Amino acid sequence: MNDNLNRILSLDRDDMTDTERELFIKDMNRVTDEYFECDGEPSLEITRSDGGFIVCVLLTARRIKNVKKPQ
Repeated sequence: MNDNLNRILSLDRDDMTDTERELFIKDMNRVTDEYFECDGEPSLEITRSDGGFIVCVLLTARRIKNVKKPQ
């Protein structure tokens, strides 16, 4: 019972840990690097909303890369 309660509580939080934020940004960098020549690190904003969360990733880019459609 206690493990189940801890699992439920861990699923509903207001913020991410620093480690989770770092991992998320690292994953986002892999994706955005395919499409943009980024300038600096992106920022992550998480805001609680009525339906859950609003997640906003902001980044600056020097250019948009040419991406070819996979064949």
